[in-house]
Amino acid sequence: MRGTLAQLRTYDRSVQLLMVNQFTINLGFYMLMPYLATHLAGPLGLAGWLVGLILGVRNFSQQGMFLVGGTLADRFGYKPMIVAGMVLRIAGFATLGLVESVPALIAASAAIGLAGALFNPATRAYLAADAGDRRVEAFALFNVFYQAGILLGPLVGMLLTGVDFRVTCLTAAGIFAVLSLVQIRALPARRGDDTRDRPDGRRESVLTQWRGILANRPFILFALAMVGSYVMTFQVYLALPLEVRRLGGEGRFGTAAVAMLFAVSGLSTILLQTRVTAWCRARTEPGRALTWGVLTMGMAFVPLLVATAVSVPDGGAGRWLLAAGPPALSALLLAVGTMIAYPFEMDTIVRLSGDRLVATHYGLYNTICGFGITLGNLLTGVALDTARDAGMSALPWLALLTLGLVCAAALQGLHRTGRLAAPAPRSAAPPVTA
Repeated sequence: MRGTLAQLRTYDRSVQLLMVNQFTINLGFYMLMPYLATHLAGPLGLAGWLVGLILGVRNFSQQGMFLVGGTLADRFGYKPMIVAGMVLRIAGFATLGLVESVPALIAASAAIGLAGALFNPATRAYLAADAGDRRVEAFALFNVFYQAGILLGPLVGMLLTGVDFRVTCLTAAGIFAVLSLVQIRALPARRGDDTRDRPDGRRESVLTQWRGILANRPFILFALAMVGSYVMTFQVYLALPLEVRRLGGEGRFGTAAVAMLFAVSGLSTILLQTRVTAWCRARTEPGRALTWGVLTMGMAFVPLLVATAVSVPDGGAGRWLLAAGPPALSALLLAVGTMIAYPFEMDTIVRLSGDRLVATHYGLYNTICGFGITLGNLLTGVALDTARDAGMSALPWLALLTLGLVCAAALQGLHRTGRLAAPAPRSAAPPVTA
């Protein structure tokens, strides 16, 4: 950790602040959101479908508005969108803790999601701009702070929620309030290139910009190829915990084993991310690193696939080992695959954008991947149900392994054909004549 902090100090102040911002954002978010469903269904007594609706509104408002948030960041600057997102999170978290009516809870959930759509593309575009030639290393460090917030947030939230969920909500709102003041005072204004050189000097319309990005075939193909990586990494929250509880039960052991999955994923990233990135950067090309990263994610499901061939013990240490061991190894391999791919993934988006409308590209990329996650999780759920009903326990792991192989092959194809390289620079606009 000391080496991580030393590396952080080598960047400009704005980059350092963005790193700390992301840690604090995830700390505040994850200290509250894991316990929201229990609060809604328990003390508030809401029906299951209402709980699902409120949580779904948050996800939909974030994924569906990423493109808009990125576009606004490119048009009005990165800092205003970051601050606006913080303010929306303050309002959303405070509302969750202070109200009980369903319409207000839905509005708060929508505000929390929209906040993420505003500051996520802006933050990444800002980081890419200020990190310059050190983008890959900066995004590796960014992922360390990102995972640290995810790891610490639920622990803090558990302590606060033990007192009162309202305390958790107001504390999270307070964290974002302090963070907002820090942004306003300390974060320099920054904006990207959202214009194209034109003879008349006019700015392109938003629809023209969107059409241009959608016509960027290498970028769209890259986003589609990477969707599977997000589906696979999300299984740390879906399929792996379900497998642990299927074999280990719902008791104390099952809870501890699920917590271990998150700890393995987060701690390995915090300890190894910068070293993995430095090793990959010194030995391979970005496209090849992406391929190996996604392939590693796919191979993460091999331990679970192999475990299905083992007879399940009736109880004791053997059953506990089978319930916890393969999922923990899978979580570790998913984390390693993400460590390999993520910094090069973020850098590739910038390169394929041609350093123009970077936040908008991040926004569209997040939207594509977000809807891909939704569809992928739906299909994973179907595979899990089918496996349980038909006694085909290997089915979901075989499907996820296949997904990893297909996505890795697609990325290798894009790399081999040169489609992951930066586009050729545009020629200068002709001079305006009288």
